Amino acid sequence: MNKFLLTAIPFALALTAQAQQGKVFTAADYQRAESAMAYANEPLVERKNIRPTWLPDERYYYRTTAAEGNQFLLVNPAKSTKAVAAFDHQKLATALSTTIGKQYTTSDLPFQTFNFAENGKGIIFTVDGKQYRFENNALTLDESGVKTTAIPAGRRGGGNEIASPDKQKVAFIKDFNLWVRDVKTGQQTQLTTDGVKDNGYATDNAGWAKTDRPILTWSPDSKKIATFKQDERKVNDMYLVTTNVGAPKLEAWKYPLPGDKEVPMLTRVIINVESPKVIKLQCAPDPHRSTLSDDIKDGSAWADVYWSHDATKLVFASTNRDHKEAKVRVADAETGAVKELFEETVKTQFESGWDAVNWRYLSKSNEILWFSERDNWGHLYLYDANTGKLKNQITKGQWVLTDVVKVDESKRVIYFTANGLDTENPYFSKLCKIGFDGKGFTILTPASGHHMASLSPKGNFVVDTYSKPDVAPVTVLRNAQGKQIADLGKTDVSKLAAIGWKPVTPFTVKAADGKTDIYGLMWLPRNLDPNKKYPIIDYIYPGPQGGSIGGNWAFSTTSRDNGALAELGFIVVAIEGTSNPLRSKSFHDMSYGNMGDNTLADQVTGIKQLAAKYSYIDLDRVGIWGHSGGGFATAAAMFRHPDFFKVGIAESGNHENLNYEDNWGERYNGLVANSDYAAQANQNIAKNLKGKLMLVHGMMDDNVPPYNTLLVAEALEKANKTFDLVIFPNSPHGYGQYSNYMMRRRWDYFVENLMGAKPPVDYLIKGSR
Repeated sequence: MNKFLLTAIPFALALTAQAQQGKVFTAADYQRAESAMAYANEPLVERKNIRPTWLPDERYYYRTTAAEGNQFLLVNPAKSTKAVAAFDHQKLATALSTTIGKQYTTSDLPFQTFNFAENGKGIIFTVDGKQYRFENNALTLDESGVKTTAIPAGRRGGGNEIASPDKQKVAFIKDFNLWVRDVKTGQQTQLTTDGVKDNGYATDNAGWAKTDRPILTWSPDSKKIATFKQDERKVNDMYLVTTNVGAPKLEAWKYPLPGDKEVPMLTRVIINVESPKVIKLQCAPDPHRSTLSDDIKDGSAWADVYWSHDATKLVFASTNRDHKEAKVRVADAETGAVKELFEETVKTQFESGWDAVNWRYLSKSNEILWFSERDNWGHLYLYDANTGKLKNQITKGQWVLTDVVKVDESKRVIYFTANGLDTENPYFSKLCKIGFDGKGFTILTPASGHHMASLSPKGNFVVDTYSKPDVAPVTVLRNAQGKQIADLGKTDVSKLAAIGWKPVTPFTVKAADGKTDIYGLMWLPRNLDPNKKYPIIDYIYPGPQGGSIGGNWAFSTTSRDNGALAELGFIVVAIEGTSNPLRSKSFHDMSYGNMGDNTLADQVTGIKQLAAKYSYIDLDRVGIWGHSGGGFATAAAMFRHPDFFKVGIAESGNHENLNYEDNWGERYNGLVANSDYAAQANQNIAKNLKGKLMLVHGMMDDNVPPYNTLLVAEALEKANKTFDLVIFPNSPHGYGQYSNYMMRRRWDYFVENLMGAKPPVDYLIKGSR
């Protein structure tokens, strides 16, 4: 062949590629991308999920969407009555406008929930901190004592206070001691006196999770409080410094790291409220740990702690530093004497839940529902709380109990959600019930798909909304056996479809081991041309407490800015890699002791399998981005797989887990003495960078301290590597008011470096504001 032709062919191919990639994007192109964001999509969706608020008599009300007029509708499932207006919306809007002096219409009433008045003839609701009663079409200030914002026992009260079950008192921290305030009189009573800085009562200030509200649990009779004294006197400090004109402000707080000799220790106490007295439980202090996958709080309450119904006993679980042991104990509330009931020991790490703990103390029958993955699957076991002996396994099978929804002690029935019962996707959640004896297992939401179910107070009805990532939700009413008794509606996405919107594409590929099925989602451009090649972007969050998609596989019009990036001309994927929860214990433990794995091998092999199936995916142009753990994974991808990933954006990454909170690394990596943290640290492999990398961090990040990213920046500089750095001087872990700015920079970076195109100059993403 002619030598000139041999030389000219690659040159011509290069020119062709340049012609395809050299697009100049305009503001209109970015506006089109914005049209794929949730804030643009959601107003076009009608008849969204029904989110019922149940009444004690098992009627429920719900609010319709804006497209349907934002009306409150009332349903009586027992009588099969259709939804009717819960009240006269027009007359209430008029009355509110007159009383408050602000114009309201029937579709913008300024409250989301209400209570029916005790006589059933009116409603009570709160607006701007004032409680109103609307009865006989008249609006008045309400002083009945019926509260629309009632605080569940032990949960957070107003501000930094926690209300007692009888709502007569609230507990709060003052000068490192615990106090209570009488709600009616305002009188304050000091309960403890020896609390000092870094050794105070009920404090929530250790590691990345820190607030000024107390961590405690009120007794059912509102006469005692279970809490702790937290000793952090020898724990290391973390520092952040503001950026401003004049002297900067230093933020310092206790932030233990993996391998530290000293970590926060909790001395458990019970405090008598009426005649203040502190009773120290007779057991050694526990490290700042829980059986929850993160932190020691379950919502705003103290995890792993339960009172008996008569307030004479306190049952709690103690977890050791590396989460390999969990001990269930019972304390005498009068003497503080502690008895150990039973212990669970594992080789890797033990957890009893992900969003909330799944074990329960059943005071009236003196039993304990215990969650364990001892047979490789997450199930419930029934223990005798007197002897600590196992009575029976309750649930079993190759599926995972994910959340205990309700325990009916009188009927001895447990309601729970579970994954792995749907053959299509192991992450699809279903609501189930079972007896304490393991009999009567029933799937209450049997239809294929991911279910978001709401159980009525007595368990007689279920409002069940189910969907798939690519199938819009359907809502039905079911009875106590799971049988459908009414069709409540289907979400309408026809207006979205009319403008070219298409649902996400679910897929299944093999993990890096070549055997394990892993699942993902793919977003495509609306005007996809299957004959062209498109660069691909991998959104990653590696866990190991969650994943790129996490536990919610329900329908969504988009996710983050994945759909927007697709509209710019990218294929976007999110792959739920191995080592994440909500499947088997062995699946979750696949990278235990090596968080540097970051599911990256799964991401690479998954993308290659997709490219083999879809010819429009360009394997020569692969990008990746993520935030927090995803930032850690993104930089690791660029350093560990530099020939595969060409462009990466690593936001707020915990690149060195010796520089991130102790509870995190020691749970999933193990103790420093038993795990090679250095081999997993991104700064130690930064020299491998070949592609384009943007590092991003907020300099007031109290979750992942910013020196994680600065270590990588310094390593890249030492290695003479070119990279980009975006700093938000006064931003926390998320970027707050600069979030849209960061999103635009992300779009620009991929357009410019992965597509080879030119973005519009300083496009302003306006978002939903």
